Amino acid sequence: MNGATATGERQFAEPPGGSRAVFVWGAGVLVYFVAVSYRTSLGVAGLDAADRFQVTASALSTFTILQLLVYAGMQIPVGLLVDRLGTKRVLIMGIALFTTGQFGFGLADSYPLALASRALLGCGDAMTFISVLRLGSRWFPARRGPMIAQVAALIGMSGNLVSTLALTRLLDRFGWTPAFAGSAAAGLVVLVLVLALLKDGPGSDGAPARRDRSAGAGRFGVGRQIADAWREPGTRLGMWTHFTTQFPGMVFLLLWGIPFLVESEGVTPARAGELLTLLVLANMATGLVYGQLIARRHGARTVLALGTIGATAAAWAAVLAWPGPAPSWLLVTFCLVLGLCGPASMIGFDYARPANPPERLGTASGIVNMGGFTASMTTLLAIGVLLDATGDNYRIAFASVFVLQALGVGQMLRLRGRAVRRERERVVAATRVESVRVPA
Repeated sequence: MNGATATGERQFAEPPGGSRAVFVWGAGVLVYFVAVSYRTSLGVAGLDAADRFQVTASALSTFTILQLLVYAGMQIPVGLLVDRLGTKRVLIMGIALFTTGQFGFGLADSYPLALASRALLGCGDAMTFISVLRLGSRWFPARRGPMIAQVAALIGMSGNLVSTLALTRLLDRFGWTPAFAGSAAAGLVVLVLVLALLKDGPGSDGAPARRDRSAGAGRFGVGRQIADAWREPGTRLGMWTHFTTQFPGMVFLLLWGIPFLVESEGVTPARAGELLTLLVLANMATGLVYGQLIARRHGARTVLALGTIGATAAAWAAVLAWPGPAPSWLLVTFCLVLGLCGPASMIGFDYARPANPPERLGTASGIVNMGGFTASMTTLLAIGVLLDATGDNYRIAFASVFVLQALGVGQMLRLRGRAVRRERERVVAATRVESVRVPA
């Protein structure tokens, strides 16, 4: 039985790849692209939203906090759904939810309705990235996992670029409702693509494998699957890595970047948009570099993660400590460094992937993905509350970032040794099974 299981898992984890895999996987990544463009759309419209709904800084941050609260809270349920229902079905549900949320946000004329729309958007958005990770593991060999994940994140970040560039122009030219409600048409386009093109894996009809649907069936099986994924040090290290690396860039892009640059640093809205665009471009370029480094040398994971955290903290401190508005070169450097946060957060999945068998990968990925979004949600709330309490003192409010970075680094250092030892044990065990199965 053990030999059969090992053989089945190896077949599951080593699909052929090729042009068909790129084609099918690309359809799923387009869904993630649209979801990210919707997720980050408020980041370029924060001042417009405050004016439209007549809200304070903390109330404005509630939009994104609620969206991220729903997103983070859905990660484990979505991981379980992906493991049982398959990628295609979960992506279809996600598209329906985030498209409805974006359309409703464009039509909303009151704060409660707008909040409900962002919550709906967050629920749909939560179903995309884990599904895309699972799709990549079903269509590409495991050795290509780090690069495939980074490319997916890169394409998703280009959705951020669309919201930064295109939505800004649509808002200026057509106004709130046409810009937001009209952009919901992209959701209908990707829904058609998924229905027509996407399959869960090579040779499948779009449904998950039988064992994926039945694995851990029932209430107690679900709890055991979550517990087994959490018990792996690699899963927990992945979550804390994601927690610590992702949130500074996410907070800046999702909501507080443009208000900070315009109100605290005195740059024009157009210049602030250019700086956010630079951040997104740096994120996209760095993703390819990080993916190649990790695919070739797994030992680089910790160095890249901790190096990114240190660079982010240094750049953040330099901008806040500068007497008066920071010079242009420092703001450019600051945004370039924040562009490292997204690619570094993907390292969390590279810790969790080898620590869990394929049938538990969605659940483990959900746990990891909770990390950065929980940190982002916490920081968004802290900044909004501190801005209201201090009379819009961004230096004090933005200093809350350092607290979460210190917490995350401590947990990463605590778990790293155990995770690496456990990963080596799994590699040795897999090698022994392979040597038994394959005759000399």
